[in-house]
Amino acid sequence: MIYGDRNLGVIVQNITGRQGRFHTELMNAYAREVGWKGIVAGVAPGKAGMEVDGVPVYNTVKEALAEHDATASVIFVPAPAAGDAIMEAAYAGIELAVVITELIPVHDTMKAIAYAKLHDCAVIGPNCPGLLSPGECKLGIMPAHLATRGEVGVVSRSGTLTYEVVDELSRAGIGQSTVVGIGGDPVIGQTFVDVLARFEEDAHTKAVVLIGEVGGNLEEEGARSTDLPVVAYIAGVSAPPEKRMGHAGAIIEGGEGDARSKVRRLSEMGVPVAARPSEIPGLIREVL
Repeated sequence: MIYGDRNLGVIVQNITGRQGRFHTELMNAYAREVGWKGIVAGVAPGKAGMEVDGVPVYNTVKEALAEHDATASVIFVPAPAAGDAIMEAAYAGIELAVVITELIPVHDTMKAIAYAKLHDCAVIGPNCPGLLSPGECKLGIMPAHLATRGEVGVVSRSGTLTYEVVDELSRAGIGQSTVVGIGGDPVIGQTFVDVLARFEEDAHTKAVVLIGEVGGNLEEEGARSTDLPVVAYIAGVSAPPEKRMGHAGAIIEGGEGDARSKVRRLSEMGVPVAARPSEIPGLIREVL
């Protein structure tokens, strides 16, 4: 697994909001199921003294960390304040910020991620489903019941497509070491290159499924950066050129970033590319 294990202590920022409260309950249910430390504290300005699912709430991240051992945060703060929430977490000493929030202004994201790097805080997202290490920990909104523990890492720009691929792998008897959704915004923290570098250092990961989509060239950069066996799937083969697609990062311009050219370049690099998610388990078996 990468980013954390059962001993990882986590806080939730905006834990009293509807999404924060709901997913805190799900994350702590998973913690009880697998023996993970789970959500140890929550942050909501002006709500100190409350509890959510038995988790104490503090006004600031600094106050929460003064009372609890945590190095990661899951951020559900609304978009206008999410950039500040990332910077608050990094300044207080959080080492990993998983940002679920979507529609954060791009300039806010750029500033927050740059600030987090200065404070040695890795940012996953924004606009992402988070990460899941089956049997160890879950940070975010991924449906844990689809995953099984194993030796295949999964890294993806898409949320729901990630769940489909994990389900395909599990049904085929292929477990996952860690599943990471890096987010579909034009500016994100951890990229395919960053996540694959961590997978390379992980003794539990023997191969990786890389799930991409139209827009940019992050997929090719990631596949080129690693010596691990990689199987890819690129969504959006039928997407029209020079159109903005579902994710803000899915912009095709000048023949760069469309799905067909991505598939061609990955194939030229020797990376097997599945035409549909159901082909991924078979390709993984071939590279292992």
